[in-house]
Amino acid sequence: GGSMKPIIGDGVIITGSGDVLTFTHRDTFKATAYCRTDEGGEYTSTGTRTRVGAIAVDPRVIPYGTRMFIVTNDGEYIYGVSTAEDCGGWIKNKRVDLYYPTMREVNKFGVREATIYILNADE
Repeated sequence: GGSMKPIIGDGVIITGSGDVLTFTHRDTFKATAYCRTDEGGEYTSTGTRTRVGAIAVDPRVIPYGTRMFIVTNDGEYIYGVSTAEDCGGWIKNKRVDLYYPTMREVNKFGVREATIYILNADE
């Protein structure tokens, strides 16, 4: 709590904690949320642990390992820096599934439009 909103400019994001990230492009995706009690359990489809920041994607759209910064378009959620590490049968096309630790948070998140900033790979 208490962190500032990111400042997002032309190809640059300054996070609430003052980190500077650069991005190559942005896109609008539909975002949903999941937690560990869902199908996959403790591990993602790429073998990493499920955790905040490990998100599910359609790997044909966002390759595994892609790092991105995610903000919901309503401004309510700054999910922040994320890595594409998981997939789900119904995560197709321009959709991402964001990990949250509890079902309550998942339900509160629901389905939202989000902006995905694809971060430069060398950061």
